[in-house]
Amino acid sequence: MIGRVDEDKRVLLTVAVQSKPSGDPTSLEAWIDKAFDGHFVFSTALIKELDLETLVETEAILADGTKVTLETYVAYLNWFGKTLPVQVVANDGEFPLLGTALLDERCLSVNDRDRSLELT
Repeated sequence: MIGRVDEDKRVLLTVAVQSKPSGDPTSLEAWIDKAFDGHFVFSTALIKELDLETLVETEAILADGTKVTLETYVAYLNWFGKTLPVQVVANDGEFPLLGTALLDERCLSVNDRDRSLELT
């Protein structure tokens, strides 16, 4: 998979997600967040737009040490030729975040000079 580094140095990857395993995929650009160990974080507005089903509430510890309870949802991700169920955490951020749980067994190469990335 090929991505890009934007002018703010965010590492971005376009992914295809859907609300049902056999649904129509929606392409979106996600910010790879190496500090987040889950699958995805989407804004509440994007979750509503995609019509994702509620999964469970989960507890999380934020970067400042604060403990919070977050709502989660299920989405389906087209990932290297397979459709996988993934957990989506809801927040009010601007960008969808892609976490390290999806990078297991993958090689992420970021080239800041060329503003490109490759995930294999």
